[in-house]
Amino acid sequence: MDVDTIRESFDRVEEKQKQYASRSQEIIDQLIKEIELAITKLQDGNLDQSAVLAQLKAQIDEITPVAQFEGCQKELNLAIAKYTKLLEKTFHSDISKAYRDVEMDTTTINEIIASHFYRQGQFEIGDRFSSEAQVSESDILKSPFLEMHSILQAMRQSRDLGPALAWVTKNRDKLLRYGSSLELKLHELQFIEMLKAGKKGEALKYARAHLSPWANEHQAEIQKVFACLLWENRLDQSPYGDLSSPSQWKELESELVRQFCGLMGQSHESPLAVTVAAGAEGLPTLLKLASVMQAKKQEWQEMKQLPVPLDLPKEYQFHSVFVCPVLREQGSEENPPMLMPCGHVLSRQSILKLSKNSTRAFKCPYCPQEGTVAQCRQLYF
Repeated sequence: MDVDTIRESFDRVEEKQKQYASRSQEIIDQLIKEIELAITKLQDGNLDQSAVLAQLKAQIDEITPVAQFEGCQKELNLAIAKYTKLLEKTFHSDISKAYRDVEMDTTTINEIIASHFYRQGQFEIGDRFSSEAQVSESDILKSPFLEMHSILQAMRQSRDLGPALAWVTKNRDKLLRYGSSLELKLHELQFIEMLKAGKKGEALKYARAHLSPWANEHQAEIQKVFACLLWENRLDQSPYGDLSSPSQWKELESELVRQFCGLMGQSHESPLAVTVAAGAEGLPTLLKLASVMQAKKQEWQEMKQLPVPLDLPKEYQFHSVFVCPVLREQGSEENPPMLMPCGHVLSRQSILKLSKNSTRAFKCPYCPQEGTVAQCRQLYF
């Protein structure tokens, strides 16, 4: 999908519309000027009314407003027609042909949707959906996100770091095991806010109590924060102005969401949102493939594997679970993924079956290269 081409076509339509509006206004202004001039002559009383009106008609005929309006409108309609055809060519109104009838666990799908609403802070919608879809564990899904959004709400609405600091203190050991410095960043922001409020004495006491314990591991960062004391009333003009930037709050909100979801064992991004976005990226390829197969009278629903690679951006590529392309079974500790000399990856059971439990070389099912069991190496994701 060439988004740039669509944007360029839209820009051309927008430009034609502006030109049409500008030219139309010029014509209208010119007509108003001629009419007002004729009215002035008529009010004078010394001129023949018929002659004045005849002169006005001649001036209007010379301007040819209708022809000019039609010409501008024709150019605009042409640009709109080209843009419409490009949209119809680029986007498919019917995407159902890319759909495959696969078995899905409805309960799990409903839990993912409900969790998405709760993750976004849309608790009323999440409760209504959970009720209608009969999601049995909606309270368990909802509870942690209630706490997360209460912390975020305090940060966004009242610049209150208290709830966030209480949460990191409660989960300090877990966060430190993950190498998180979220607690330090929150204390630094609290210190900066005190300085900005003109509470230098309180800020110094706060720094000694809450920043000093981090000095050994984060010496350079702590020194930078303490240096802000020298720029108390003009921190935004100092070399450390970035520490007082409003963007610090946004960054800490994102970091808190990341750490909060991490302790829950979840991704900081909504699985539903990522799935929909990845599907939108792959949809053009799937639609094209479905059209080709339909032309060749091949059954799309009977395919077990796509005949072409589905290239997705790196942010949609995950390898936490391995599924053997030969056995179509998920890898496990007993049947781990194995890297062949050619670079393809199969499960251990597949390799043993292909080698027939012998030391002889066997051919990779996906390329002409051969290898032995001894040459294969176990992979760890």
